[in-house]
Amino acid sequence: MSQKPTYLAGVGTALPGKPVDNTELGRHFGVSDEWVDIFVGTRTRHFARDLETGEVRYRLADLCAEAGHWALESSGLSGADMDFLVVSSTTPDTLLPTTATEVADTLQFNHLPVYQVQAGCSGAVQVLELGRSLIAAGHRHGLVIGGDVTSKHLDVRKNISRLPTDELVNYVLFGDGAGAAVLSSEPVGERVALRAVLNRFTGRGRPIGQVVDWYGAADRDTERPMLYEDYKAIEESLPQMSVEILWELLDGLGWSDADVDYLLPPQLSGRMTQRIVDHLGLEGVKEVSCVSATGNTGNAMPFLQLAELMPLLKENQRALAIVVESSKWIKAGLALERI
Repeated sequence: MSQKPTYLAGVGTALPGKPVDNTELGRHFGVSDEWVDIFVGTRTRHFARDLETGEVRYRLADLCAEAGHWALESSGLSGADMDFLVVSSTTPDTLLPTTATEVADTLQFNHLPVYQVQAGCSGAVQVLELGRSLIAAGHRHGLVIGGDVTSKHLDVRKNISRLPTDELVNYVLFGDGAGAAVLSSEPVGERVALRAVLNRFTGRGRPIGQVVDWYGAADRDTERPMLYEDYKAIEESLPQMSVEILWELLDGLGWSDADVDYLLPPQLSGRMTQRIVDHLGLEGVKEVSCVSATGNTGNAMPFLQLAELMPLLKENQRALAIVVESSKWIKAGLALERI
């Protein structure tokens, strides 16, 4: 028996403050803007805190609520139409209350199921999968959101030029932001059918590629870094994992690579994204990327790509999104078609 169709009715995004370019970033942290461009390939990013003062100007809940608001506006539906809310993040504002409940309150939701998923880059796919399952179970409409404020884990007063590469990269790789999508059981709003969702844990026996740590009162003075990135392992693994995701999605749908009009590749960094796209070798497929302008926004990233895709995708055109989470290695992806 086939699953009940699910549609993307609207997409919204939120980025905090003005974009911070490589010159400003390099001047503040004591590294050259040329190094940032060559090593990462990201031109600008947005931060939820002020680089000069360290003041937090945006909470994750603020960004998620703003993205959710714009997704509702895009869909033509209202908050009263929503049957559920799901939020994913690596960096929630607090462990309790959950960021999801704070977002529900801001959006004036009440008396509906609210879920929060703890995940990295694959979190956007996980909330879309969960939302799809809730639609299949009988709900009509729901709001799913992904976002991160990784800058909360960075010491903005530090000169990072002497840090080892696996720590230094975190200061230039990430940006903050949120994205959201309204899911529907009916082809309304954007009328984009969610044809397939892939979410596979593939990390058994593999070393961890990324850590975002958390401290409590008992260990807040530990010397271990809050962020750790095995960039070399990620560089080695992502291109091949992306190929595997691509063909698993295509084979599952009975599509060929010629059936795909748009590709939303993994958005680790500008340099890494280009390497993956070249490795996939898809001829005639248009790339939808935004990491060079936003930095790696974690859970928000696929939603930012979807927002770029929506005005481009024409009737009967198809798109594939490929996502790899390197923390403990998750392969994820989406297949979309505008009807």
